[in-house]
Amino acid sequence: MNSMSSPYRVIAVCTGNICRSPMAELMLAAALEREGLDSVVTVDSAGTTGYEAGRPIDPRAARRLSVTQLLSDKHVAREWQPGWFRERNLILALDIDHYAWLSQSAPDQESRNKIRMLRSFDPRQAGKDLLDQGIEDPWYGGQADFDAVWHQIHAALPGLVNHIKGAVIKDAQLLRR
Repeated sequence: MNSMSSPYRVIAVCTGNICRSPMAELMLAAALEREGLDSVVTVDSAGTTGYEAGRPIDPRAARRLSVTQLLSDKHVAREWQPGWFRERNLILALDIDHYAWLSQSAPDQESRNKIRMLRSFDPRQAGKDLLDQGIEDPWYGGQADFDAVWHQIHAALPGLVNHIKGAVIKDAQLLRR
């Protein structure tokens, strides 16, 4: 259960935490702010590996985000910590390998139930096989690949925001009882 002192917590997870997951983090945080939910929901991101820990966001990701006035200069990559299974309410996997890694690493079923593919919130992707809901790593490509990632995340935001809004409202109703 959440309260004003314990916000609903969402984390986006990719491999190195320098491309996809920070893009998702910043885009979702901005969408939640537009909906007035930023005071009751926090968003962060991490990587399944420590390969890029301590590094800034990939410049190509930063460039794509800046087109929509999202600043990423404060981002520092970090590696997933096992305690976050308990601390987060929603864990967003960016690709099938992240989903599998998180599912295998989860300490219990309650934690596994928190894991979702980010694109499962895109109505055009919902219900499709998990393999088809992934967002490919743009790191090996060019700026067009980062643009594609932006569009894939963007398409999932309305459904994701509605899901989070429903969870926050449900928690608020439980608190009033």
